[in-house]
Amino acid sequence: EKYIPLVIHNALRNKQIPLYGDGMNVRDWLYVEDNCEALDVVFHKGISGEVYNIGAGFELTNVAVIKRVFKILKKDMSLISYVKDRPGHDRRYALTISKIKRLGWRPRTSFDRGIKKTIQWYLQNKQWLQNTQTGEYRRFYKKYYSLLGLKRF
Repeated sequence: EKYIPLVIHNALRNKQIPLYGDGMNVRDWLYVEDNCEALDVVFHKGISGEVYNIGAGFELTNVAVIKRVFKILKKDMSLISYVKDRPGHDRRYALTISKIKRLGWRPRTSFDRGIKKTIQWYLQNKQWLQNTQTGEYRRFYKKYYSLLGLKRF
């Protein structure tokens, strides 16, 4: 139910996409495979108890992300529905990633390449995308944790 899956899912269905405030909230966007590689580097090279920020060092506004998705999917900006911003909504999320870079890790996937790969994955896995919207994945995890005897959900 996060931002990029919601944008892709709604755009594919020609459904309105809510955009908080003026859409100028800034986030540091990192491709999922780069994130996994960073976790692996921290696991193998990091010092136990230390904190390592993982980010791309590439910031975009929320509205810029929508525009890039729309360009790939050939959608019109009229799908954006500006909604009142949440109280206390952070204007910018940013990380200093110099510490993890000292372990030898760097993000390898540009935002544009990563968003294209993400969209392609969702096009090939439409049921997964649907499940993120219906909450089906929550039911799966509740059952999974229950089978393990854990009370996570």
